[in-house]
Amino acid sequence: MASRAQECTLIGVCDGELHPTRHQSSFLTNKVGGQPDWLPVISRQSPLCGHCGAPLAHVVQVYCPLQSSPYHRNLHLFACAGAECSGGLGCWRVLRSQCLEVEVVAAQTARRPAPAQEAPLATTAWCDTADDWGVEESDDGWGGVKEVQEEAAVPEAEASETDVRSRLQGLCLGESLEDIPILHPFFISVEEESDLGGEEDDLLHAQQLLQEYERREGVTVGELEGGGGEEKYEKMSARHGDAVFSRFMKKISPCPQQILRYCRGGDPLFISEPPSDVARAVSACGSCGGSRTFELQLMPALVSVLRRQDGDADAGLEFGTVLVYTCRNSCWTAGSGSAVEEFCFVQTDPDQQLFK
Repeated sequence: MASRAQECTLIGVCDGELHPTRHQSSFLTNKVGGQPDWLPVISRQSPLCGHCGAPLAHVVQVYCPLQSSPYHRNLHLFACAGAECSGGLGCWRVLRSQCLEVEVVAAQTARRPAPAQEAPLATTAWCDTADDWGVEESDDGWGGVKEVQEEAAVPEAEASETDVRSRLQGLCLGESLEDIPILHPFFISVEEESDLGGEEDDLLHAQQLLQEYERREGVTVGELEGGGGEEKYEKMSARHGDAVFSRFMKKISPCPQQILRYCRGGDPLFISEPPSDVARAVSACGSCGGSRTFELQLMPALVSVLRRQDGDADAGLEFGTVLVYTCRNSCWTAGSGSAVEEFCFVQTDPDQQLFK
């Protein structure tokens, strides 16, 4: 399903936890944390921090096919969880991957175990047995699905050489999965921004969320008036009390719990004044040399959601907003097997601008 993101802004919020024993995600799933789900033709990527060299944690996965394009398409954002690296130069990376539906089908077929040779029927064997598989699907905002599977045991003797090879694909001998920090996984649900705050109940809920945000962040945002749905906004003398931050807070006030904004080709929402040369800082596509365009950004509310899976500790990531720019042509070389790196622009506070 093609994304409608080019026509409107889509808002992502945290949904239920993606429990590993009850749910199984795929490249069609929009999610926070967990292990990245690569397209079948893409080898497992394990990006490293450009500052400390440590493996980066997987932060967000977005399934975002383009209109009139035959490609499945994913964006994966990674960041360093090191205390000294949070938000630093080279500590964030974004990878784009694509493939055709025919490639997905071919890869899935190749990984399916070959049927076992049928043995002669013994006098004591009266019936055959088979494993049952159950899949439950529900729509995901970017055309993804949430999958629930019950795994059935497969006799070891029936595992084919092709299946074993597929399980080993992309593994790096010099790297252990235990070395990569894993963040608690959550589904991302999606709504159009234009649908937010349209009814009185929505406005009341937004007020409650906004008040919670004010208490947590120590900022003051004007109240939402119920009458015509217009917003009364006070300029703040808070820590980021400039005009850019005021516009930022006003824009997100109907849904301050949003963790992601998606609008390919639209305008990013800066949290502080961007550098005057921001257009030049957005480098050309490293694959085709063409220009890049804004596609999505991570929002401040995501910070409190990111927690390491190996304990209750925070992920150690601090940022204001993370803006992602991708190849305007979404160029792709068939058969490459590797994701394309895109451009990431991190804003923390008004006095600090960081580029990747």
